[in-house]
Amino acid sequence: MQTTESRPVRLALTALTLAFLGLFLVVPLAAVFWEALSKGWDLYAAALVEYEAWQAIKLTLIAAAIAVPLNLVFGVAAAWAIARFDFRGKSLLTTLIDLPFSVSPVVAGLMYVLLFGVNSAIGGWLAEHDIQIIFAVPGIVLATVFVTFPFVARELIPLMQAQGQEEEQAALVLGASGWQTFWRVTLPNVKWGLLYGVILTNARAMGEFGAVSVVSGHIRGETNTIPLHVEILYNEYNFVGAFACASILALLALVTLAVKTYVEWRIERQHAASLIRTQQAREALA
Repeated sequence: MQTTESRPVRLALTALTLAFLGLFLVVPLAAVFWEALSKGWDLYAAALVEYEAWQAIKLTLIAAAIAVPLNLVFGVAAAWAIARFDFRGKSLLTTLIDLPFSVSPVVAGLMYVLLFGVNSAIGGWLAEHDIQIIFAVPGIVLATVFVTFPFVARELIPLMQAQGQEEEQAALVLGASGWQTFWRVTLPNVKWGLLYGVILTNARAMGEFGAVSVVSGHIRGETNTIPLHVEILYNEYNFVGAFACASILALLALVTLAVKTYVEWRIERQHAASLIRTQQAREALA
């Protein structure tokens, strides 16, 4: 693509962009690993295998392991319904999917406290039956599910709308059932977009702080996830431990970024191939 800007302008804009990324992204990220390893590998490893840190890591993985599959099922179902069917309340459903994007995570956590806290009708009934939601693992899972459920649906809806229904209609004409069409046509066509949504969901689930902070109660060794554990260690001036745990999140972010880049590349290839197939099908019908 030809540009009208002169070479000095392009170089200046490129340098400004790289400087901005280096100052606000690369340097802080490098500082996390530098501080984590500043006292040596022994203290770094000791901070990660310490009981409370290990419990925080385990709880983070448990919350993500539950939230991601739930949002995967919901996202696929919602995207399929919105992209393939017209029904009353479709625009309302689309708006509700975006709700976690507009509601502060802290407010979301507070909503669960008001709903399931001991002072509420539901919370009182749960307490009578010795069922604890708030300040326990179920509350953390609920908060995580809430803040992450738009990602899969929001990745699949535009992708499925752009692909159209030609291949699915062809499969139905050839005698395939609805489920066969979904498993053998729809799902393979959106697999990379689906994976992209799962990656984003997992990244948000592991890094969520606001909603989880409200519902967790900050019980050390029981309801602290990695972000909450990092905050506690930092407030106690245990900088090596705090940055060691933070480095785990940073590594997960880097891995997520690498996988995300690969998936984006595959999505672009898939989209281009889909456009070619659609054009060929239209030409054949013409």
